[in-house]
Amino acid sequence: MALLTAPDESPATARPLIRQVDVVTVLSLFVFVLTVVPARFVVGPLGAAGTPAGIMSVLCLFWYLSSMIAARTSPIRGRQPVRGIIVVFCCTMLASYAAAMQRQLPGLEANAADRGLILTAGWAGVALLAADGIPRLDRLEAVRRRLVAGGGFIAVLGCLQFFTGFDLAGHLAFPGLTTSTSYTSLLSRDDFNRPMATATHPIEFGVVLAMLLPLALHGAVHAGEGRRGRRWLLVSVILLVLPMTVSRSAILGLAVVCIVVLPIWPAVWRVTALLVLGVFMVGLRALVPGLIGTLTSLVSDIGSDSSTVTRTNDYIVINESFAHRPWFGQGFGTYLPQTYRILDNQYLLSLVETGVVGVAALIIVLVAGWFLARSARRACLARGDLETAHLAQCLAASMAVALFSFGTFDAFSFPMVATLAFLVLGCCGALWRLTHEDAAEGGSAPGDGGAPTGQG
Repeated sequence: MALLTAPDESPATARPLIRQVDVVTVLSLFVFVLTVVPARFVVGPLGAAGTPAGIMSVLCLFWYLSSMIAARTSPIRGRQPVRGIIVVFCCTMLASYAAAMQRQLPGLEANAADRGLILTAGWAGVALLAADGIPRLDRLEAVRRRLVAGGGFIAVLGCLQFFTGFDLAGHLAFPGLTTSTSYTSLLSRDDFNRPMATATHPIEFGVVLAMLLPLALHGAVHAGEGRRGRRWLLVSVILLVLPMTVSRSAILGLAVVCIVVLPIWPAVWRVTALLVLGVFMVGLRALVPGLIGTLTSLVSDIGSDSSTVTRTNDYIVINESFAHRPWFGQGFGTYLPQTYRILDNQYLLSLVETGVVGVAALIIVLVAGWFLARSARRACLARGDLETAHLAQCLAASMAVALFSFGTFDAFSFPMVATLAFLVLGCCGALWRLTHEDAAEGGSAPGDGGAPTGQG
């Protein structure tokens, strides 16, 4: 069972040790399951931890660990910062679990703590498999394309829900799977349908689209002849549906993408992008009267509306819980909304559940993805590979969206966005490894030269 190519082969002649199934194939299937199968579907006996994507992510960890049995198949070859980051994160989750077991937990909280460990294992598996298992830059590009394709699918589904009110996800059924909770994929705000496609909430849906937008932009900017039309169509659909979620988090994510990506573009591209964005807003205002005004109110009313006041009150309410267990918290996953309250801030929720140590580990995970991508960008610029450098900046933008949006909702309560954050972290680690290996070997990677018409 191998994750990587044989160590005695050069990149040009490398073959997967298992030809039928390689890491990118598994990750592609995982992306399909994550985006297409709604998270409400679970394997009945496993409960909320038994989503198809969750089960597959845990199996990814088992595959990764089992490959270490023999040196020839071990994925550990050279430096990889993601390994250390994931070990630190998992250790903090285990410490939080141990701290929780020191007190008498109610049944629901005990089950939630166990579920938290399963989620942690799955996130670790996806990140490690991507970071160490993607063998070449062209295979990383394949993962990017499939992530964007998944984003395009849910965006089309969300567009259908917004305009027609038809809840397609609510009519889906999968053999062997049951629904864990009552479910609708359509909410409303200010008389607008708020789609969520196969996600579990419009906020999650909006943040997922914001995280995938820079990856779609990379594919469109560097599309080859004959591919530009469909690549820009994907960007347009994602950009169109993102504000339809009527979510501050989605708008924040869009702003973060613009701040991170636009400065690296040539001046002509930046001006064109701003003009297109302006035309897009005018067109959206004509297409959906009142939507732009609603979004403007959401942003301008920050600090005075009920949603913001509720979030501000969270700081006062959780003070007592944090004071009793400041270092490792009361246990990951144990601060249940039905028992306590909803905390619309993942950093605040982590502070209660995993303490100061857990919050520090979470910030390290998100910030590390940014720095790994930025380091890969610098390595690519040093050798003149502008296309891969652009990909690195877009991955950094995705991690930046996660870093900021985790402060606006309890992201770990939403399986799609939480898993996507760790998958993107793994991709950042893979890009860092591949670019630094190329720099050390003095070789060139696919896409060198940075021509805008390269393979995207």
